[in-house]
Amino acid sequence: MLNGFVRFALPLGILLLTGCTSVPMASVEHDTQAKTFAVKPDKANIYLYRNESMGGAVKMDVLLDGKPVGQTSAKTYMKLEVAPGQHTLMSKAENDDVLNVNTEAGKNYFVWQEAKMGILYARNLLHSTDEKTGKAGVLECKLIETQP
Repeated sequence: MLNGFVRFALPLGILLLTGCTSVPMASVEHDTQAKTFAVKPDKANIYLYRNESMGGAVKMDVLLDGKPVGQTSAKTYMKLEVAPGQHTLMSKAENDDVLNVNTEAGKNYFVWQEAKMGILYARNLLHSTDEKTGKAGVLECKLIETQP
């Protein structure tokens, strides 16, 4: 009995940690444009990326300043165009993680959404990254549609 459970539970656990799930994807054209990293002079861009396969079967809700903007899955990113100033990102998985980002007009900001093993499903952490690391992470991913 226990042996049968292990044979069933182990592959299911691996699928939940490394599988993939579907989130609304942006067009190839929008993805290509976002990867130019162009910024409007009176705005700032926050790129939130999840470039790992870990926890791929788990969608993670993302909120910007308390409003839902979309969900990430493995190897995806979102580009959030914001007014200059203080902004709060929240990412929801088995846990909630919050990161404050103080933006300036004409600049890009990069946030890595790290997926970690949790008790029931994936947990997450948000990390500010430097431009070189952030751009490399975004280039590994595909753009998701965000809510306005």
